[in-house]
Amino acid sequence: MTATGLHHVTAISGPARRNLDFYTRVLGLRLVKKTVNFDDPGTYHLYYGDETGQPGTILTFFPWEHVAPGRIGVGETQETAFRVPQGSIGYWTHRFIAAGVPHEAPAKVLGETVLPFRDPDGMPLALVGVAGAEAEPAWTGGDVPAEHAIRGFHGVTLLLREAAPTAAILTDALGLRETGREGVLTRFSGSAGRGGHVTIRAVGDFLRGRPGGGSVHHIAFRAADDAAQAAMVSRLTEAHGLAVTEQRDRNYFRSVYFREPGGVLFEIATDSPGFAADEPVATLGEALKLPSFLEPHRGEIERVLPAVA
Repeated sequence: MTATGLHHVTAISGPARRNLDFYTRVLGLRLVKKTVNFDDPGTYHLYYGDETGQPGTILTFFPWEHVAPGRIGVGETQETAFRVPQGSIGYWTHRFIAAGVPHEAPAKVLGETVLPFRDPDGMPLALVGVAGAEAEPAWTGGDVPAEHAIRGFHGVTLLLREAAPTAAILTDALGLRETGREGVLTRFSGSAGRGGHVTIRAVGDFLRGRPGGGSVHHIAFRAADDAAQAAMVSRLTEAHGLAVTEQRDRNYFRSVYFREPGGVLFEIATDSPGFAADEPVATLGEALKLPSFLEPHRGEIERVLPAVA
């Protein structure tokens, strides 16, 4: 069965080195690709994930050195959550205390234990304890012991005025189904274990979000291949009247973009070809990789990019 759910989440951050240190050293994720924003090649595009950057594990950033802080509000992703083994919440609480990471007390949400925290740019994140996650593969090359390591995404929470219009897109076009409700929260789940959940927090009239440091730029959903992506696009345009971009080649996946009814920028990304398309798995993220159309400008690009380890 084709896996449905999140492919990746892309956010905006401040200094690249600070971002790299936090996600690789504190959270123990692997830098699986060091490239540039194809539409703004003077800016890095950093990808973090599991050992090979499987769909459902990938958090990416556009780091701008002097970015103004964003503001979370209606029409944005409110929280991005990772999966960890159910018994690891205590470990992570102590780790955050030791590292000075801002966090809240663990709480129950939709029957699961959630540990909310923030990254150095104030981006709202969470760890969700998932029964049986300890049996799933984890990246073991970082500072976090394998038994406590992050196992990809749990999902995202969208802060929206109302749930129904977005719910129709999630269920009718993107392959998710409603799986739970609690107060103003409605959860939708796909078939993928990692990155399988999208939760809508419907709050009515509220302050609109403002993009900037610590905010999510867009979220991407999985399509097995070009044909599956085209079928989703057909449903979005013909049944829901949404405008969808042409397909864009991002080297490691092929993408289309659209605004869902609540205002969040959605992407549909193909599972293939993956991050080993231009470098071996053993050395993912070590060298700066550029698309072929930018390769002639490598020298100029490398001169303007800030140094990172």
